[in-house]
Amino acid sequence: MFYSAVWKMASDLEQLCSYVNEKIDNIKKILLIRNLGQEPALKTTLSKIGDEIITVNELLNKFELEIQYQEQTNRSLKELCESLEGDFKAVEHLREHIPSCLPQAKAAESLANGADPNPPEPVNAEEPVLAKKPPKEQRVIKEMQFVTTDEFSGVPAYMKSRLTYCQINDVIKEINKAVVSKYKIMHQPKASMTSVKRNHYQRFVNEETKDTKGRYFFVEADLKDFTNLKTDKRLYAILNILRHCQRLSEVRGGGLTRYVLT
Repeated sequence: MFYSAVWKMASDLEQLCSYVNEKIDNIKKILLIRNLGQEPALKTTLSKIGDEIITVNELLNKFELEIQYQEQTNRSLKELCESLEGDFKAVEHLREHIPSCLPQAKAAESLANGADPNPPEPVNAEEPVLAKKPPKEQRVIKEMQFVTTDEFSGVPAYMKSRLTYCQINDVIKEINKAVVSKYKIMHQPKASMTSVKRNHYQRFVNEETKDTKGRYFFVEADLKDFTNLKTDKRLYAILNILRHCQRLSEVRGGGLTRYVLT
C-alpha cells in the first residue's frame, strides 16, 4: 500500500514537471517571436502581411455579397421558370383539346343552297352611336427600389452589424407589400369598401399631413396590418440603413413616425 502511494506521487510529480516544462517552452517561443517582431527588417514584412490579410478579408466580404445576390437572382429565376412552365402546360392543354371538326361558315352553306353571294344590304335607320367611355386610368403605386450590392458595400459597418444584403431586400419586399395594400384601399371607391377597409381608410386619412400630401408613406401600423414583419431592433436597424441609402425619409408629428418613400 505504501509503495503504491509513493509510486502515484512520483507519477503526479512527473506529470507536473512535464506541464511546467511545456509552459516554459511556450513562453520561450513567445519571447522569441516578440523579439523577432522588433527587428526593423521583419517589421516591414509583418506590416505587408497585415495589409494583405486586410485585402483578402475585403475580397471575401465582396464574394459573400455577390453570392447572396446570385442566390436571390437564382430564386427569382426559379419562380419565373415555374410560372412559364404553368403557362406552357395551359397552352398545351388548349392545343390538345381543340375540336377536330369546326363548324363551317354560314356563307359556304348559303352558296350550297344557291343563294346570292352578294345580297343587297338592308337599309336601316341610322341609330345614334353611343360614345364609349374612355377606360379608367389605372393608378400606379410607387414601390421602393431594392438596394444594390454597391450600395450595401457603402453602408458603414456599425449600421450593418450582422445584417445581410438579402435580409435588407426581403424587408423592402414586405414594405412594398404594405404600401401597395394601403394605397389600393385609398384608391378604392368608398361605396365598395367593407367596414374593415373603411376603418383602415379613416386611419390613413388621419395620418396624412401637409408634408406627406401627394407622397407615398407607411407607418408601423401598416407593417403590422399587411405584413408579418416584427417591429423590433432588427427592423429599426434596417430602416436606418434604408434612410442612409436614400430609400426613405422620416416625417414626425403627433407621436407618429411616417416613413416616406423617396
